[in-house]
Amino acid sequence: MDLDWLKGLIELVEDSGVDGLDVELVGSETGDPTRVRIRKSPRVAAAVPAAAVPAAAVGSGEVAPTPAAAPDSLPAEAAPASGLFEVLSPMVGTFYRAPAADADPFVSVGDRVEAGQTLCILEAMKLMNELQSDVAGVVREIAVENAEPVEYGALLFRIEPD
Repeated sequence: MDLDWLKGLIELVEDSGVDGLDVELVGSETGDPTRVRIRKSPRVAAAVPAAAVPAAAVGSGEVAPTPAAAPDSLPAEAAPASGLFEVLSPMVGTFYRAPAADADPFVSVGDRVEAGQTLCILEAMKLMNELQSDVAGVVREIAVENAEPVEYGALLFRIEPD
């Protein structure tokens, strides 16, 4: 097997929003098909305290920058002054509020959500990835319009936790 080709596949998966890649090569030297499966763990959108975002970016219509500290490094019990948690995009993709164009949205402002409940779909390279809430609470803001492209770390939702 060509290691440079394999490294290229790994880089392709790492640089994209996909979670994995399966390849089957027929006609290998032994006559058996060669299978290659490359997987990466999808990043889960972590609840980030609103206090981590500069005040100038909040409500200005701009996408909030990624906090300097990684979301995973924030203590779960840290309560920001505003009390809202931010759900950030774990990948580059297209944001969809509903499972289909003619379907009701997963959540709306004012809806109560449970931890693990689907908030939206992020499409990356024709793969639909459901994004689930990390906290139970009430949706106070949806920061992205339906079918809008989002970047990694973009603010998607603000949730007032229980």
